[in-house]
Amino acid sequence: MSRQPRTDAPEDRKPDPPEELKRTPLESEHRRLGAKLAPFAGWQMPIEYEGALAEHRSVRDHVGLFDLTHLGKVEVVGPGALGMLQRLVTNDLSRAGAGDARYNLVLNDDGGVIEDIIVYRLGEERFFVVPNASNAPRVLRMLEEEEADGPIHLLYHQDWCFLAVQGPESTKVMEGLFPDATELAFMQCSEAEYHRRPVIVTRSGYTGEVGFELFTYQDVAQELWGELLGSVRTLGGGPCGLAARDVLRLEMGYPLYGQDLSEAVTPFEAGLSWAVALDKGEFRGREALLRQKEGALPSRLRGLRMHERRHIPRAHYPVFVGDQRVGEVTSGTFSPELGTGIALAYMFPGDVVELGQEVQVDIRGRRGAATVVKPPFVDRSPR
Repeated sequence: MSRQPRTDAPEDRKPDPPEELKRTPLESEHRRLGAKLAPFAGWQMPIEYEGALAEHRSVRDHVGLFDLTHLGKVEVVGPGALGMLQRLVTNDLSRAGAGDARYNLVLNDDGGVIEDIIVYRLGEERFFVVPNASNAPRVLRMLEEEEADGPIHLLYHQDWCFLAVQGPESTKVMEGLFPDATELAFMQCSEAEYHRRPVIVTRSGYTGEVGFELFTYQDVAQELWGELLGSVRTLGGGPCGLAARDVLRLEMGYPLYGQDLSEAVTPFEAGLSWAVALDKGEFRGREALLRQKEGALPSRLRGLRMHERRHIPRAHYPVFVGDQRVGEVTSGTFSPELGTGIALAYMFPGDVVELGQEVQVDIRGRRGAATVVKPPFVDRSPR
């Protein structure tokens, strides 16, 4: 007789029900376009449409359109906004004028990376914060708990969507809908309207190509997506999923939180010292970074370029010099642009290998030769 599962277990012993996946307002459109959807960071998101390689090529040669609604969207407003953010993030926001954006890190007291975020300064007392999807609730809690010098108001824009137009012809797409945005420099933003709804338009992206990112209310998402996609298609591009975006960001050497960044590493180990302003005053994790600056780094993020096309590095593959294990891959893929495998890997200690040195990656029990390089692997100068 088959054994039946118990249904009368005490309430505190029943397993928690699985969290329901959040949905982008464009899900029906993605399905109509033939997208492969899958769970990602608590959301049901398009992973690919025609295939990651074709979509990668679209962005490199023409232009692609991404739905990134899963990312967090928090507005911080008020006289105390600047001071509060200054104590929470690593970069110096006082040097950012209205319309400027800054890449930032949020650290724990030991200097480990809790999150990487973009902060857009919309005005003297208005900031727009974009964290990763998986960490958005935690970042919001930290914003709520951080002391402020004056009144602040937090707006968590859960009813907003986030679209990205990326590629060398992205400016042509924007000319028709948001012509003023084409004048933006890299890492600048402006505000516009679409069907009487506010839109934040930024000259930024995660692909290494020229690109723009747009934030607005979900009730106009379908129309905005449709207009953008129409322009993208006339230029030889199409919709793109998260798989292509991951290949593009890795070719640029951009780290991904949860793989290349975590609380186990500091900005200095991750090669992100340029995003840390130690001279701006106190912020969380600063003392730990000052101490680390005086000594040798316990690890350092490096790029690896494989010698043979058939050797594709993946996360957690160990790295060797001879019989000595010197590192571990955190992100790896095949680069369509280079025709070979590439990876980001932490080397430990940080000075154990030098740029240009040959190492071996253990790929399921077989060694593949690679050269230690400084990212980006492919630089298309998004600036």
